[in-house]
Amino acid sequence: MNFKELKQQYNQSLKSMDTEEHIDLWFYRPLGFVWAVLFAKLGIKPNAVTIASIFLGVAGGILLYFGAQPLIWLNYVGIFLIIWANTYDSADGQLARITKQYSQIGRILDGVSGDLWFFAIYFALVFRELHFGDNWLGNFFASHQWVIWTMAIAAGISHALQCAMADYYRQFHLFYLKGKDGSELESTAQLDEQVKQATGFKRITMFFYRNYTANQERLTPTLQSLRRELKSRFGDEVATQQFRDDFRRHSLPLTKYTNMLTFNTRTIAMFISVIIMIPWLYFAFELIVLNLMLIYMILRHESFCKHLMRDVNTGKYN
Repeated sequence: MNFKELKQQYNQSLKSMDTEEHIDLWFYRPLGFVWAVLFAKLGIKPNAVTIASIFLGVAGGILLYFGAQPLIWLNYVGIFLIIWANTYDSADGQLARITKQYSQIGRILDGVSGDLWFFAIYFALVFRELHFGDNWLGNFFASHQWVIWTMAIAAGISHALQCAMADYYRQFHLFYLKGKDGSELESTAQLDEQVKQATGFKRITMFFYRNYTANQERLTPTLQSLRRELKSRFGDEVATQQFRDDFRRHSLPLTKYTNMLTFNTRTIAMFISVIIMIPWLYFAFELIVLNLMLIYMILRHESFCKHLMRDVNTGKYN
């Protein structure tokens, strides 16, 4: 394979230039592509790569617990393992796109993998604060453990919501940019049928995924009204090319928030809080900064969807 063919394959491994983050393009996507090409040659499936990322990410999260000498060097090993896990998280999607091995289970597993990393990270940071905090605030948390646990639980819930909504808006952008084949957009109506038809473990998995999607829809009432109106008028949510172009024009400036609410921004904040020995600061960052960003992102999307709904009703896209 020559350089031109390799570059073409790399571009095919990306979701879209609209939705890729700068750090991903500079670092994670190139490394992920190298892994993806290697895994493709070895016949390794995307889901196996995702599972490997779970072990790396969880191990990295656990190593963030150590907050005192002589084992504090393990924090840097943990950071390295989390970064490595994220190169695998990038590689599994790139591998799926290169080899056309898409699956709904793979998408669900990919989401679960990140949750498991941060589950380990939250526990590690809480116990680190309780066991190694040596300033007045550390003593306060040790005496009032419910405070740090409440912060961690609230941050974890916020994290799940932030990532869910960021992914949802990203899939909508891809849907109107590339069509059905370029997006993993789902609806509860579709998933209800799949839950009925599934059996065993897959039925349980689909049940939780259906509820995950339902929560995304509940937080986007204007967007859901727009979807229903498009389906009623055009028989399909894809609508006209003019509508797709208008949706992309409104959505594109907001993709930076969907990226900031997923991995890179939060892990940079988390790595800094670990290195400067203030683990609780990461929880505060998620609770205040990222939640404010989430609220702003939802309000902006709902606002432009209301504008597009008005244009649809006035016949602009007929």
